[in-house]
Amino acid sequence: MIVHLFIRKIHINQRKDVKKMKKTYKIDVDCANCANKMEEAAKKTAGVKDATVNFMALKMIVEFEDGQEPKAVMKEVLKNCKKVEDDCEIFL
Repeated sequence: MIVHLFIRKIHINQRKDVKKMKKTYKIDVDCANCANKMEEAAKKTAGVKDATVNFMALKMIVEFEDGQEPKAVMKEVLKNCKKVEDDCEIFL
């Protein structure tokens, strides 16, 4: 019984320590369709768990996979976005 309670406490503490790494970036894009292309390109980038682009607010929210370095991943996100929309910008 004591071992079971100890293991359960460790499991609960581990869940509290897991933090989602999300960051918001200002973007520059000309149209809603282009923003959708950027969002899809970001989602397909290695190290990105999820991405959302808000055209009206000109913002991109990126959730990174565990253990990923946001700066390095965002450089790749920018490259991938430029492939689908060459005049877009993400302000890193």
